[in-house]
Amino acid sequence: MDSIPTEKQKSLAPDIALNAVLVQSQDLPAETPTVAGYDWESGTDYNKILESYARSGFQATNFGKCVLEINKMLKCRSVPLSEETSDAYEEDIFIKKKTNCTIFLGYTSNMISSGLRDTIRFLVKNKLVDCIVTTAGGVEEDFIKCLAPTYVGDFNLNGKVLRTRGINRIGNLLVPNDNYCLFEEWVTPLLNEMLDEQLNEGVIWTPSKIIARLGEKINNESSVCYWAWRNNIPIFSPALTDGSLGDMMYFHSYKRPGFVIDILGDLRRLNTMAVKANNTGVIILGGGVIKHHINNANLMRNGADYAVYVNTASEFDGSDSGARPDEAVSWGKIRPNATPVKLYADATLVFPLLVAQTFAKHHFINKKNV
Repeated sequence: MDSIPTEKQKSLAPDIALNAVLVQSQDLPAETPTVAGYDWESGTDYNKILESYARSGFQATNFGKCVLEINKMLKCRSVPLSEETSDAYEEDIFIKKKTNCTIFLGYTSNMISSGLRDTIRFLVKNKLVDCIVTTAGGVEEDFIKCLAPTYVGDFNLNGKVLRTRGINRIGNLLVPNDNYCLFEEWVTPLLNEMLDEQLNEGVIWTPSKIIARLGEKINNESSVCYWAWRNNIPIFSPALTDGSLGDMMYFHSYKRPGFVIDILGDLRRLNTMAVKANNTGVIILGGGVIKHHINNANLMRNGADYAVYVNTASEFDGSDSGARPDEAVSWGKIRPNATPVKLYADATLVFPLLVAQTFAKHHFINKKNV
């Protein structure tokens, strides 16, 4: 049986262990925030709950940093344009500066498939952003929802069974194939009109011009694209054919070949918006082409002044989708003196809360003061 150590033996812990465990701390800067959560004894105050995120740690703290960064954009944006900072001679209504800080909003198609469409529509309807970059799905799903609903399903539904029933799954969302048939019936006559204008009037169609025309024709206030058309907010989609709209154009090309889409025209438009902007802010939900397209446009002006990323991608594989803002700084796509933030989160969870703490407060305060 082992003997019980004496009090003297207990006090003689190995120096190596003592030195390793009881390392003396250096003082942190006096302004360093302390960790603190929400005080539930105060009742349920959602505004204060969200404000408490900044000191909660982990991605909650990054959420708080995103709120600060977006509010910086809005503060800069609220500075009135002067005669020197405006662009009186620009004739392109999409390119012409509307505010002191041009805000670029990027989102992938699944954002529109989800309920975030309503949040994005609020921003566009109330002219709180200046430019959108999205994928083909981010365009077509907006129109399709005007024609028929998308349903909530389950991530675990069997793909083979769904296929036999003509149901398409987007994560845990369900889109009946009939919705795309309705879309074809709606969009095909409009493709005919645009082809006629190309052939008879020499109109050169770019993706943003096509989206604006479709936004006008949908004539539905639930549509993001409708409000973008009404408010002259360009929607750029460099991969416009990579989705159902591309499928419809493919089928249409057999009936009436010859429709041409000029993607270079939109590249000039987008890049010129960035170059002419007094200041720029970028908010990007997701990754891929939309993330790079916005950042690369800002490279043309030596970087964005403000930036917020919201996605769940990691950078270990070198993909731009997962790249942190500091990588964009190395390319000149975000300015070295900027304070960009990446929030690792599902945008459907956090973006409505970000909008609540930033754009919505800004909008309703200004509306009250008018």
